[in-house]
Amino acid sequence: MLYMRVSTADQKPDLQVDNLRDYAKRADLKIVHEYLDVAVSGRKESRPQLNALMKAARNREFDCVLVWKFDRFARSTKHLLSALEEFNHLSIRFISVQDQIDTSSPMGKAMFTIIGAMAELESSLISERVTAGMKAAKARGKQMGRPPIPKRWRAKAEELAATTNLSISKIHEEMGGKVSRSVVGEIVKQVRDRQAAA
Repeated sequence: MLYMRVSTADQKPDLQVDNLRDYAKRADLKIVHEYLDVAVSGRKESRPQLNALMKAARNREFDCVLVWKFDRFARSTKHLLSALEEFNHLSIRFISVQDQIDTSSPMGKAMFTIIGAMAELESSLISERVTAGMKAAKARGKQMGRPPIPKRWRAKAEELAATTNLSISKIHEEMGGKVSRSVVGEIVKQVRDRQAAA
């Protein structure tokens, strides 16, 4: 099974197609289908032909995926790892010709482990940066999270929730959209839960 992708409509997939077909022939791999996404960004995990490929993989219609380079298949470590984990679970071999990676080889298996470790590291670093950024903002006196709603609007929402049977949408309308629907919903739920428990 071959997968190719070109980023724009005027790009030709010929290089990928020719090289992948040649590789399959040399490796004695039978091509059962060719998937080609045209003018679709690699940053998108959801692509028509890639989706079709994954569906066929889950139906066990092939046992090997052949791509030109990792970046033709996935643009993020997270997406690549997720796909490789699924292929591994389905016992599907994954080969990236230009990167010289074959998950059925000892080196390929080691690379799979390294990619997993890199994805975990990337996730940890992002989490650390977010936490550090929030701490720095808080130290400078910046309020974190959603700003509190004015007392008069909260009081009005509480009054309408307590004294009427209006729906959340209707109470939101009554307040002229001054407070978000989700906040109105939280207030209404709190008031009516208290009434029900009383």
